[in-house]
Amino acid sequence: MGGALGKSPRKDCLPETKLEAKMAEAIQRRASAGTATKSFNSVILKFQKIDESFRKLKAIFEGFDEDKNGVIDQEELKRCFFKLEISFAEDEIIDLFRACDINNDMGMNFNEFIVLLCIVYLLKEDITSAQAKTSMGMPDLEATFETLVDAFAFLDKNKDGYVSKSEMIDAVNETATGERSSGRIAMKRFEEMDWDKNGMVNFKEFLFAFTRWVGIDELEDEDEGERKD
Repeated sequence: MGGALGKSPRKDCLPETKLEAKMAEAIQRRASAGTATKSFNSVILKFQKIDESFRKLKAIFEGFDEDKNGVIDQEELKRCFFKLEISFAEDEIIDLFRACDINNDMGMNFNEFIVLLCIVYLLKEDITSAQAKTSMGMPDLEATFETLVDAFAFLDKNKDGYVSKSEMIDAVNETATGERSSGRIAMKRFEEMDWDKNGMVNFKEFLFAFTRWVGIDELEDEDEGERKD
């Protein structure tokens, strides 16, 4: 990905993996270039549209779930990448799979699949080539992922590739009219993102929180209940 731009991560929040380092570096570049997002409220207003875009991905996910067990395994993911013309080395695909398989059950569920594709979009600019979009059948997928990348870059005020609690408070307090929002909202949102409780949020943690905010977890629970029935 080349040399890191912007500020280096704080010493107490160094990347745990090469993949996390790549994500932080990509976010640094985006944050340094500036974002279209003007307030966190503007992101909240897009929740419904993002949710609708995510749900359209369900058919794509089910198509790649070849054995119809509700999850995508590593081999299915490799074939998914091949069909979508996403060029990643095998070890990179494995790293992505392990990073997004948060349950460590060797199976990627729907919201984990969404997170993985968004990370791929961040790391690989040609993910939304004409061929890839045609295969996905979702020409608006690029715009959805771009909104999420831009939102995180907006939150990353000091451009180090991570979001801290103070940055989240600053972002939630910013509105187009200059009004002040409740700091409790910022704290709640931050706690929902900061899974490992280290005081810093990376892009992956943000994405998993976002799928909950727009209701994708509820969709997963409904599907799980149907499979059990």
